[in-house]
Amino acid sequence: MKYPYGISDFSSIILEKYFYCDKTDKIPLLENTKSQLFIRPRRFGKSLVLSMLENYYDVAKKDEFEAIFGDLKIGKNPTELRNSYFILRFDFSCVDPTGSAEDVKRALFNHINGCIEGFYAFYKYKGYELPQIKVNFDDALYSLKSLVSASRMTPYPVYLLIDEYDNFANTVMMGVQSSEGRYKALVHEEGPLRTFFKAVKSSTSSSMFDRVFITGVSPVVMSDITSGYNIAENIYFEPEFNDLCGFKHNEIEDVLKNIVDKCGFEKEKAREAASLMKTYYNGYTFSHTADEQIYNPTLCLYFFKQFEKRCSYPREMLDDNLAVDEAKLKYIAQIPKGSDLLMSLMEKDQQVVAEKISKRFGIEEMLTDKSRDNTFLVSFLYYFGVLTIAGDTEDMEVILKVPNLVMQSLYVERVQKMLLPEPDDRDDGKDAAKKVYQKGDMTLLCRFMEERYFKVFHNRDYRWANELTLKTAFLTLLYNDIIYIMDSEKEIDRRYADLTMIIRPDKRYGNVFDVLIEFKFVKLKNAGLSAEQAKKLSKDELYQVPEIVMQMEDGKKQVKEYGEKLEQRHGNLRLQKFVVVALGFERICFYRL
Repeated sequence: MKYPYGISDFSSIILEKYFYCDKTDKIPLLENTKSQLFIRPRRFGKSLVLSMLENYYDVAKKDEFEAIFGDLKIGKNPTELRNSYFILRFDFSCVDPTGSAEDVKRALFNHINGCIEGFYAFYKYKGYELPQIKVNFDDALYSLKSLVSASRMTPYPVYLLIDEYDNFANTVMMGVQSSEGRYKALVHEEGPLRTFFKAVKSSTSSSMFDRVFITGVSPVVMSDITSGYNIAENIYFEPEFNDLCGFKHNEIEDVLKNIVDKCGFEKEKAREAASLMKTYYNGYTFSHTADEQIYNPTLCLYFFKQFEKRCSYPREMLDDNLAVDEAKLKYIAQIPKGSDLLMSLMEKDQQVVAEKISKRFGIEEMLTDKSRDNTFLVSFLYYFGVLTIAGDTEDMEVILKVPNLVMQSLYVERVQKMLLPEPDDRDDGKDAAKKVYQKGDMTLLCRFMEERYFKVFHNRDYRWANELTLKTAFLTLLYNDIIYIMDSEKEIDRRYADLTMIIRPDKRYGNVFDVLIEFKFVKLKNAGLSAEQAKKLSKDELYQVPEIVMQMEDGKKQVKEYGEKLEQRHGNLRLQKFVVVALGFERICFYRL
């Protein structure tokens, strides 16, 4: 089987017999509304959806309909609108976001004009009689009007497809604190992006564009130009489109069974692979009423391709093309209350509660967000795919969570850089952490925490300082998703272990250990000590502090119980069990069972 990793040309995928997960049954549902805005995170298959619509509705592809769609769901019962449109498609990810606002405007106009020229040349080549379309390289809006006027003199309406409508504007926005003027120049007043969408609105209102389908990553840019274009219906929360992009679990299982058969593995291997993929890639929910979580399709194709080619799982489960999403977390960390939000997500079982996910909000609202639950910041992270819907509280507020281990790794990396900005500190900390799972020795890591990491907490107001803060510090250094399935707050018989590191099933040939850690935090005032007194304690005196003794004994009981349950569940662990107790942010001690 060929897998279309990095390929978003629908006709090529079908005609060249690549793997395709059939979503064509969604087409009749999309016809219920003429102008739509569909939002999903980066690399989630949006461009393939646009290409599907382009191939289905393009009048010039009428003779290819059976070859492309004949074996698909829609081919058995096509709608009346098939192959009845001229298709005009823009891809704003092609617009260069660098330079001044005038440079970006020029890049946008060049792209629009280039697409209009391509539109005219294509349909003339296909034998359709079109009046001359006049292209004005200084004024793309004039060119757009010329195209609309020419199309009105034909029997065919225009279907406008806009891919990644906010791509270049988002890139500019990420540097908004240093380039705020450039972003505003694009989206406010008579900026080129706002005036472009005004022209689209005008053409749609007068039926010159019969249908419009727009994809993007977030509603932020659309909100900032909303007075210029406010007639696109938001369909991105509708349950029937939850899986318009992305794969369902049964679709994943079918592919894995084929690969396992081809590689000659036992059937159990398919279940093992499905479990691994679910841990790393599943967890996305895009509707409050959706009944199934969705897998990231780009990551799945990456996994399938590697698995079938080598009959082994990818060494690294994170595709490098997704790693750039870390820039979104970096951006959040730099704006007011952003770093606190990222820390709290790391500590609170990767979950956050908000009143709602905002459907429309502009950059100013996000940067000046004073809501108690960080509504706009949380919404921003949701749209960029680093949070997803996890349900509702009893008070009917929305719960959002980190969707999977791939996204958790991005959080860990960003928080690590927030807390340890110096590369040498990060490297030394990681070297100390390796001793834990390579040698079963916690000594160096605890020393690093005491001597270098705890200084970070002295300089910050961590009002929530407790074992969660301690766990987060350790997690940022111990995190290794190449070897381990990392699980913070793992449920074990309705109780939760603080941190488990279970070796991936395909990595069990090495000499590293599985790891289980229980964290305890003793406040200085509860121990009756000042910071100076704590620092002066000898090692023996530290281990004899009554509060530490009590917490250590409690931790031992928990770790022993959790360890037994983990052994029963997995059966072949090389488990190292630790209790780690911190005395304020001054001293730290541990016990290995």
